[in-house]
Amino acid sequence: MKFMQRLGRSIMLPVAVLPVAAILSGISYWIATAAGTNVVSAFLGAAGGALLDNIALLFAVGVAIGMATKADGTAALAGLVSWLVVTTLLKPETVMLFTGVGDVNEVDPAFLKLQNVFVGILCGLIGAWCYDRFKDTRLPDALSFFSGKRSVAIVTAGFSLVLAVVLFFVWPFVYGGLVGFGEWIVTLGPLGAGIYGFFNRLLIPVGLHHALNSVFWFDVAGINDLNNFLAGTGTYGVTGQYMTGFFPVMMFGLPGAALAMYLTAKTTRKKLAYGILLSGAFASFFVGVTEPLEFAFMFLAPVLYLVHALFMGISMVISAILPVRMGFGFSGGFIDLVLNWTNPMAQNPWLILVMGVFWFFVYFGVFYFFIKRFNLKTPGREDDDALEDGTEYDTHSADDPYLVTAARFIDGLGGKDNITDLDNCATRLRMEVADVSKVDDAALKRAGAAGTMKPGGRSVQVVYGLNVQFVKDAMEEIIAGRATAPVSGAGAEPERATPSPAASLDAGGSAVLTEAPPATVVLRQPVPGRVVPLSEVPDATFADAIMGPGLAIEPTGDTVIAPAAATVGATFDTGHAIALVLADGTELLIHVGIDTVAMKGDGFETLVHKGQSVREGTPLLRFDRAKIAAAGHPTITPVVVLNNARATVEFR
Repeated sequence: MKFMQRLGRSIMLPVAVLPVAAILSGISYWIATAAGTNVVSAFLGAAGGALLDNIALLFAVGVAIGMATKADGTAALAGLVSWLVVTTLLKPETVMLFTGVGDVNEVDPAFLKLQNVFVGILCGLIGAWCYDRFKDTRLPDALSFFSGKRSVAIVTAGFSLVLAVVLFFVWPFVYGGLVGFGEWIVTLGPLGAGIYGFFNRLLIPVGLHHALNSVFWFDVAGINDLNNFLAGTGTYGVTGQYMTGFFPVMMFGLPGAALAMYLTAKTTRKKLAYGILLSGAFASFFVGVTEPLEFAFMFLAPVLYLVHALFMGISMVISAILPVRMGFGFSGGFIDLVLNWTNPMAQNPWLILVMGVFWFFVYFGVFYFFIKRFNLKTPGREDDDALEDGTEYDTHSADDPYLVTAARFIDGLGGKDNITDLDNCATRLRMEVADVSKVDDAALKRAGAAGTMKPGGRSVQVVYGLNVQFVKDAMEEIIAGRATAPVSGAGAEPERATPSPAASLDAGGSAVLTEAPPATVVLRQPVPGRVVPLSEVPDATFADAIMGPGLAIEPTGDTVIAPAAATVGATFDTGHAIALVLADGTELLIHVGIDTVAMKGDGFETLVHKGQSVREGTPLLRFDRAKIAAAGHPTITPVVVLNNARATVEFR
């Protein structure tokens, strides 16, 4: 499973080149349609074809880089060497010499199709394997020039000779089986397209859908749907049938599901749901990247994901039946639809918009019904004892947000010593950890993860979104010691000379408690009123000390003052809370009322600004108890320590 997951991630590297080909080809078609074939259209079309015609070579190089334990140019070179050796030895002209036939046309037709993605993947795997095992090779002094990484390409060539010999005998049978599978799917017509669409979605969680896509989109089994469409060399009315059905679901269906999940979210959590679902719907509609949205409900409500997979299959069937065909260079989003609208293989693309409206209402209605009927825990509907990503404590960070998120991810993964391998694909961090039991799913979600998956063994995947590369780079910087993790995000000692101003709050709106020693935090009571234990707060987040230990106050006054000398770590647009960093690094959150974020600042006034130094007794914010009560919210005010789960709070 680990191997297949790494392979799925590695395949994304060459696939990421396809949008460039789509843009070039799309512009070429636009120009040719508007002004006829000319120098510009031919130039751009040839540029796009340069990528499409060599996609298998790109797979060999990309897989070699991705499958190697460390991304290195030497591994890429090894993949290229393997590809050149294998394809040259097995091209029809060379095979003709091996077999002794008198005419190249008498060579087994399987060797006419050897330069495909499947063989490219094999060559990439050989390159990666040789790099991992021979990059540190030490040869005798007489041959020392070829030691280390210089030996990798040489060894790769040798292993590629072996692969060429094996393929010489095996490839005709493999090719026949792949073609037979493809032909079987083709004989099923629309049903075959539906089966493909269904399994395409089911394989998303383990990242193996790319392998399935290769059979239908590229020239593995003779279908080559994607390349034929972009090149305009397919069969009109046929080419594109394994891509068309993605458009209405990705552009309209999933955004409809997002709207249903937003409307069914709890009132106090709609802001959280809005942020998660809007960004996911945007990526799905415009780019066709669905993972951020799919992972938002995949594990919270797996029955909905099964329904989603069924709908994708049905969409593929309907698209295949209707006289509509469309393709893409990257995925089924708005950008690819526009770029390929004038492609000669495009058939009635306007029907995609009609189908899209249909699927929007189907997804919205079905998701809304299932969520309400079976009380599914979609975003914003989680149990009260789970602290969600982001929560209501949104702030403005002075720290690098990716560095903060990276630090908190490392914390949630059990610390940097627990991470043995780190990489990413388009939207996911893919890791190997020493001890899976140390991975804290809730902490990862609080830090900004859309979902966490443990496929088996020591593998862990954390879904983040399209900017996952920046988080991964920041994690590597922290792990390598080239960057300093924000203190509260990384779990460092709270005693520090220059405390970070509520870094954990600023990063994503919720705190990460550190393993600090027991401490008693003695404070001036920040607002007049009756002091009660946190357990009396009518909100599990505070009552169960999920945010941290502390006390609560039933206020009789209307002004919150600084309970000690501190720096204002975070203020809030809604004015209902404030975060402080004390001189010893202790981070406090003073939260006026419960669910008062829903008041959107009405009845609250912040009197200080972020980064301001305050003395004990300095007024921090004012609030209107009457307005809070009129809005139906408790006025009880928790005061909690955010970065030390073992602290005790006392008011003097």
